[in-house]
Amino acid sequence: MTTPGEEFARALAARDSAALRAVLAGEVDFAALTPGRHWTATDPAEIVDDVIFGRWFGPGRKILELCSVTTGRVADCEHVTYRLRVERDGVGHLVEQQAYYTARDGEIGWLRVLCSGYRAIAG
Repeated sequence: MTTPGEEFARALAARDSAALRAVLAGEVDFAALTPGRHWTATDPAEIVDDVIFGRWFGPGRKILELCSVTTGRVADCEHVTYRLRVERDGVGHLVEQQAYYTARDGEIGWLRVLCSGYRAIAG
């Protein structure tokens, strides 16, 4: 059985906006920390279209591969870690994100994400 966190990671890697929105509840308590900014939102469309695909993986960035996904639990909270191989402006990078979330009926309603940022790799 696939967890909502794994579904989130796979939809993100596939750049599948509809699938990504589908795994989020109608209202989400979302917060994230990237190397340059703290993000908050509650609307799934804003999270997916504006934050994730509008800024994090926006223009000039191609997600090439979902390198790994691991899932787990921390008491009543779910956890997913995923690593992506991304091309940004023609240069290869790895991006890793750790997410903690709670879900009900397969939908994520509370989500906290921590991002490594774009880490340049050779070739």
